[in-house]
Amino acid sequence: MFFERLDQIEAKYQEISLALQDPSVSTDIKRVTSLSKELSSLEKIVVKYREYKDLTRQLVDLKEMLKDEDPEIRSMAEIEEIEVREKIETLESELEVMLIPKDPNDEKNVIVEIRGAAGGDEGNIFAGDLFRMYVKYAESKGWRIETLYADPAEAGGFSQIEFMVSGDSVYSLLKYESGVHRVQRVPQTESQGRIHTSTATVLVVPEAEELDFEIDMDDVRVDTFCSSGPGGQSVNTTKSAVRLTHVPSGLVVQCQDGKSQHENKASALKILRSRLYDQMLQEKLDKEGEERKTKIGTGDRSEKIRTYNYPQNRITDHRIGYTIQQLDRVIDGKLDPIVEALLAEEQKRKLATE
Repeated sequence: MFFERLDQIEAKYQEISLALQDPSVSTDIKRVTSLSKELSSLEKIVVKYREYKDLTRQLVDLKEMLKDEDPEIRSMAEIEEIEVREKIETLESELEVMLIPKDPNDEKNVIVEIRGAAGGDEGNIFAGDLFRMYVKYAESKGWRIETLYADPAEAGGFSQIEFMVSGDSVYSLLKYESGVHRVQRVPQTESQGRIHTSTATVLVVPEAEELDFEIDMDDVRVDTFCSSGPGGQSVNTTKSAVRLTHVPSGLVVQCQDGKSQHENKASALKILRSRLYDQMLQEKLDKEGEERKTKIGTGDRSEKIRTYNYPQNRITDHRIGYTIQQLDRVIDGKLDPIVEALLAEEQKRKLATE
């Protein structure tokens, strides 16, 4: 069964490669985009499987060499056989993980929303800290950040900020960040040196393209208003800021950081489409049920996922019980240890249900 699935994937890869060379397909931009994405998603596993098949052929040749009359040739074959077997075992393990059903959104860009929650000013300041953490993490990955909407708080940080992260496989690494992030530290305004607990909420949704989800603009109310800065004061006199309300769902998004009303409307539509797409995916997951059990967290904004304890330099991810004394490094954008632990746990859960 294992190799049957790999053979099917390789055959599908070859079929798509041929289809993309077909002149009748090359004129259909949507079809080409869809096929190119599918080809890209299969490429890594096909390359790995072909490497595996090459090694198994080498192993057959080495077994023949072990029968050679020359003891020197047999000795060399024995050493090489051990190395090839080890490589084959490693590749089998890697292929097993790669065969785990992938989240179809893993390769997508994401839209992230961070809001200051409990703790007043300190919650907003922490929202700003999280934003900087994600910006530095994105920089380390070579990703691009584009701010779509920002509502700076008077004491620092943000009461709300939304931004897009673009690059390779962004959703696959940031999808675990949705939920309540809790901080425990002594605020700068605390004269008694007492530790306060504050929170910020993070929502990560995959960027939805028109291919994924089309919005009926008859369902959307468009309002324009003047952009505002910290404390709500107006920062310009033209109505360039845009608020979109999706009437059937009640979802509201707004953008004001663009240079024009047209630019802000395009950004707001991008956010709205992605939010509605994410809502549709969540409903689908709830119906399927079983897949939800293998996922780490639900993406629910009310789920407490992580605690950042400054006095002890400790960070704990509650979903997998993972704790490290490296809060200073993590808040500086070095998120890899936590992300890798979450990825490993999800792979383990999926393998257990396979």
